[in-house]
Amino acid sequence: MRLATCQRDGGTFVGAILDEQVVEVARDMLELIGGGVGALENARALARTATGGPLGATRLLAPIPRPRRDVFCVGWNYSEHFREGQLVRGKDVPADLPEWPALFSKGPNTVVGPDAGVLFPAPHSEQLDWECELAVVIGREGRDIPESKALEHVFGYTCANDVSVRDVQRRHGGQWFKGKNFDTHLPLGPWIVTADEIPNPHALRIATRVNGVTKQDSRTEHMVFTVARIIRDLSAGMTLVPGDVIITGTPEGVGFARKPPEFLKVGDVVEVEIEKIGILRNTVAARA
Repeated sequence: MRLATCQRDGGTFVGAILDEQVVEVARDMLELIGGGVGALENARALARTATGGPLGATRLLAPIPRPRRDVFCVGWNYSEHFREGQLVRGKDVPADLPEWPALFSKGPNTVVGPDAGVLFPAPHSEQLDWECELAVVIGREGRDIPESKALEHVFGYTCANDVSVRDVQRRHGGQWFKGKNFDTHLPLGPWIVTADEIPNPHALRIATRVNGVTKQDSRTEHMVFTVARIIRDLSAGMTLVPGDVIITGTPEGVGFARKPPEFLKVGDVVEVEIEKIGILRNTVAARA
């Protein structure tokens, strides 16, 4: 089932997307996720029986418009992206990839939905870059989750664009936090596809287009650390709760690693597309 946070007639609701129709199935996405199996089954029943409205008359927000806490992020999680980054920095590419995932976070103010503007970072920087990523939404609370049970804790999946301000990202002592946390720099959407429709999150094509030109084109099977391994490592000693969002890294083809480097400009349209989920489209906007 595709579940979106919808805005219509001044109100918001959770809608099930059925072809070009939207059927209201819940009031709030976090409440639906937190309600567990019973709430999801109730939403399925409503989707089958209730009358919907036209998708074209509905504005889609980020599936979780305001996460309760930071979004968890994984860096260097596709082997070729790791190598392209090392080469740009003039470093020898090591024979072995990292043993543990690189983890950081993006705050709630970074999150925007489909068709929302992504603010250009001037006057702080002009190095605005794209990163298509598979986002995982946690559905069941857990701590010290074993890898073998990790996918049982997933509610569903959506598209993410880990927009990055590259020079700011690199200048703070090797910590990526600042360059990853400009407002509006984490588009999510257009909806969550429930986990039952994606039994294997590592069999999906993932791509980025800028103004219609393909920049990234890969498959999630090339992740170094699987979704299950990421959940295991994140939950070690730390409780994951329903509604937590994890973005899982980007493949090769980002702007800073191109020759010459390419960065986004005001007016550029960026599309992230993930097989079985959909297309997340955003435009780079000037700050007021």
